[in-house]
Formats: sequence, C-alpha cells, structure tokens
Amino acid sequence: MKSTLLPSNGTMSRRRFLGTAATATAAGLVLPSTTALANGGLIDIQGVQVGIITYSYRNVTDDAKELLSLIVNAGMSTVELMGGPAEGFAGAPPAPRPPRSYRQMSEEERAQFRAARQEYDAVMQDWRKQVDMKKFEELGQMYHDAGVTIDILKLGNPNWSDDMIDYAFTAAKAVGARGISLEISNEAGERMGPFATKHQMYVGLHNHTQVANEGFSFDVPLSFSDYNMLNLDIGHYVAGLSESPIPVIEKYHERITHLHLKDRKNAVNGQDNVEWGFGDTPIADVLRFLQKEQYPITAMIELEYEIPEDSSVAAEVEKCVSYCRGALA
Repeated sequence: MKSTLLPSNGTMSRRRFLGTAATATAAGLVLPSTTALANGGLIDIQGVQVGIITYSYRNVTDDAKELLSLIVNAGMSTVELMGGPAEGFAGAPPAPRPPRSYRQMSEEERAQFRAARQEYDAVMQDWRKQVDMKKFEELGQMYHDAGVTIDILKLGNPNWSDDMIDYAFTAAKAVGARGISLEISNEAGERMGPFATKHQMYVGLHNHTQVANEGFSFDVPLSFSDYNMLNLDIGHYVAGLSESPIPVIEKYHERITHLHLKDRKNAVNGQDNVEWGFGDTPIADVLRFLQKEQYPITAMIELEYEIPEDSSVAAEVEKCVSYCRGALA
C-alpha cells in the first residue's frame, strides 16, 4: 500500500515528521517498533536494517565501553565501529589530539600536529605487531552480550605494510565483523583486494565527493576482488553530483556492504551537512527503496551536522532514528 503520509520527493523536515506521527496516531496506525533480527541482531525497521557508525559520537567519547552504553540507549543493535575505540580497548596508546579544529589551527600548529601524528603512527606500528587478539575477541563478546553486533570495523589503510593489513582483517574477524572499511580509490581497491580475497572478508570502500571527479568509476576499485564492496555515503554522493543515489544502489546492490545516511545539500546549494530533512539528500526515498526491493544492505546513521546549542549528540541520534521510522511507517 502506497503511503500518503510522506512527500514524494523523500524530504521530510522535523515539523513534517511530527505531523506524520500525529496523523498516524490519529488514524489508529502504530509506528513500527525496533526489533532485533535473528541473523545477527540488526535493527529491522519495517524490513530495513538500520545501524549507526560510532563516528557519530566522536565529540562525546572514543571509549568502547562508553560507546556501547550510548548505542544501547539509542536502541541500536548494529554498528560500524571506528578503529580508534577498538584499538584503545585492546590497550593502544592514546592518539594525539589537535588543539582545535584543523581549519582553525595555525600553520605552525598544523605542522606540530602532523609531526606528532607521524611519531604516533610509528609507535602504533610496533604496538600492532605485538597486540593480543584476545582483547579484540573480548571486545566483540562484550558488545554481543549487550545485544550489539559489530558489523564493520573501520580500520586499515592501503599504505600500510602487508603484515599491518593482515592485522586489520584479523582484528575485524576477532570482533566478529564482516570486514573493514576505508576510503575509496582505484589504488585502495587494487591494494586491498588480494587481502580481502585471502581473508574472505569484505572491504567497504567509502566515497566522498570525488564521485564528481572526471573519470571516476565505482567499477575499477570493485574489479580487484569479489570481496571489494561499496560503503556508499549517500550524503557525500548528493553533495558531489547533485543526483539521487538510488540508481547507484539499484545497479550495485549486490556489491554494497552498507550505506552511510546523512543529509547534505547538493553542489548548487553549497554542499553543507545539515539536520535531516533540511538538505537535498533523499534519505526517506532511499530507505523506502531498500524496503521495496528488500535489499539486505545495512543503512548506518552517521551524525555529521553541527549539534544545535540546545541539544546533544544523543538527542540528535534519537531524531535520526525517529526520522528513519517515520520514513518507513
């Protein structure tokens, strides 16, 4: 049955969503509840698997235990876990923090921070060579016991040495993930493909606005391994090309590990990250398309817009979850 509660263009402001919920209640309808699926604990909202990337909580904490509490409180049961919290739980030394936003830093501060990062990277390489994988197994078990599946571990770099790339896949397997995720490029696909095949684990290749670059193609990085997949960021896609990502999802649905959900304005309108419903990204249309086609693609909430002064990260995550529920009602 076609819904009459949502606008056909897929955009839905907070005011519109509240009106939708009120209309549904008045009509005697019940907005879908969040339930866990038996195939790994993925949240199922009307047949669509919805999760969250822990990058959403970057301004709150990078502690794996604290993140787990926030995830559970948000009603989430599947995550893309950033590598920092995972390695921190396993005992990695803390990374250097910039004194302020990179854009606000002076050239001298940026140079000092880059030098600190290079020194830290050398320390981390030594640490990764000796870390006990039992700590990653413990992390995965801790999340599992709380009803949360670590679906993807965002860890790894095509510039790493062979043994360090093997380490990334081994750590991902230890926490129970399907694979790792990193930034897309032809070089990344070629470098990571043989390792993905070797470990029989996925590499989710994440796009930014380079999709608008002349000659860009998803086909090239995917060609190096059947385990090379897309982590399609629909917000970045719209910001780069000012086009709907739905044709891409339809074409590559068998080669997509997961989506990142965010709302960005398109190139004509400035490309800003904005609160959901105020940009040009057809989040609701994408969710309903996944629902209609029954694609087993996890849609990960990525909270990237600036948090309003009168709100909090937790409150904004809750609004994003509500947006998904309203879109699929």
